[in-house]
Amino acid sequence: MTTAATQVDYQTHPSQYKHIQLAFDGEIATLSININEDAGIRPGYKLKLNSYDLGVDIELHDALQRIRFEHPEVRTVVVTSARDRVFCSGANIFMLGVSTHGWKVNFCKFTNETRNGIEDSSKHDGLKFVAALNGACAGGGYELALACDDIVLVDDRSSAVSLPEVPLLGVLPGTGGLTRVTDKRHVRHDLADIFCTSVEGVRGQKAVDWRLVDAIAKPAVFKDVVKARAAKLAAGSSRPVGAKGVELTPINRTIAADSLRYTHVAVEIDRAKRIATFTVKAPSTAQPTDIAGIEAAGVNWWPLQMVRELDDAILHMRTNELDIGTWVIKTSGDAAAVLASDATMLANKDHWFVRETIGHLRRTLARMDVTSRSLFALIEEGTCFVGTLAELAFCADRAYMLALPDDEAKAPKIQLNEMNFGFFPMVNDQTRLQRRFYEEVPAMEAARGAIGQALDADAALALGLVTAAPDDIDWADEIRLALEERAAMSPDALTGLEANLRFAQKENMLTRIFGRLTAWQNWIFQRPNAVGEKGALKVYGKGEKVSFDLNRV
Repeated sequence: MTTAATQVDYQTHPSQYKHIQLAFDGEIATLSININEDAGIRPGYKLKLNSYDLGVDIELHDALQRIRFEHPEVRTVVVTSARDRVFCSGANIFMLGVSTHGWKVNFCKFTNETRNGIEDSSKHDGLKFVAALNGACAGGGYELALACDDIVLVDDRSSAVSLPEVPLLGVLPGTGGLTRVTDKRHVRHDLADIFCTSVEGVRGQKAVDWRLVDAIAKPAVFKDVVKARAAKLAAGSSRPVGAKGVELTPINRTIAADSLRYTHVAVEIDRAKRIATFTVKAPSTAQPTDIAGIEAAGVNWWPLQMVRELDDAILHMRTNELDIGTWVIKTSGDAAAVLASDATMLANKDHWFVRETIGHLRRTLARMDVTSRSLFALIEEGTCFVGTLAELAFCADRAYMLALPDDEAKAPKIQLNEMNFGFFPMVNDQTRLQRRFYEEVPAMEAARGAIGQALDADAALALGLVTAAPDDIDWADEIRLALEERAAMSPDALTGLEANLRFAQKENMLTRIFGRLTAWQNWIFQRPNAVGEKGALKVYGKGEKVSFDLNRV
């Protein structure tokens, strides 16, 4: 547990930003990086040369959410720097040098999720991005550029793009950087080898020829070229014209010693057992059924309010409660209300606000998938694992469902709808049901055939939707034993197990990014060549010579 003074808070507001500036001009927004070197999220380092830490990424994440929801008129976001001759020099090396291993890993994961979110919005919601590199762009700064749809580099004879982690720091080139260079931009592997082992990087026409950027422009015309390319992307966007945005007001949250409480989400922490119980609640009041009602509800519309709270809870627990290794997922409330809300989303899925809410749900569920915690869903009396909330059970490593064969009225039910068949893909582009059944046709057809049916424990077990269905006599003991066994196992081994099983079949660029982050980068970050007394991360900037252990393992 972290103390209140050291806890990381993922909530912020543009009025509180220290590093990011937003400007709006019709269909084009400009997100400028202007990092205050004396405003790190923790003491002990300066954020020089527009280098970033977790605090910068929290602002970036919030800024993107503001653009998505508060500015639906925006079709293209120009990401640039407010500094002359430097775009971004990447993650702050001194921050990495003084941080614990766990801090580095959580920082890198959130950074990657934020970049992935840029691509997610481009793919699903029509929000496009241009990286306007008005100066040197290195490491994680280039990762940010690579997440954009279009990269324009100023051609001033000195500005270059680079991934210098191997020659400078003795670590893996940014997981999202190296992987996007190959998988997304299709840079030939031998050229990528030169690029990733070069300190000075690549600039000018060579950067275009090697596919590292899309265009270059002389300083005198740089802004005009960027504006024209942003306008071209905007012309093909599906974002609305003339729509009124929805203000993202502060999330109602109470943090206590062993709990988090929101309007629709609660987290209870049992420190002795190292378990956190997440409960997501169904709507408790009548919900709108048409666009006019949805727009009137705005930020208080249940799907949006609930997912904002759930996302905040996931981030808080992931960063601030490292010892809590098992998350138990529960739901409560009226299943019919959840299904009615889903029906409204489905009927209005093409409306920008509904589409953005679905996008927030998609990204939050994906954040759950890649979280290094054991996830157990408990489907008990009074729960509402139906439709969208059923995805929480399918996120879980195991789902236990209470069987009450002698009391049909009280027996919990699962119910599927169209939301479970493509609206919330994991980062590997599979639905959780496709992952569950390896896309085998009979199982998928049986699941689809059950849409609209209230399935009790026996029916859900027969369809393969749950792991086990103990009756009320065995329930308490079976759940207790399962949780105690999990708590006794190696957290490291469980992280590896869960990451493998959650993405067991389909691989793509994003699973490769997270796979490298979980395995390769975790390993490299702990090796003496990186963090030993004479390791590259430790001596960087001190004028000392690095000392490598030259054994290859």
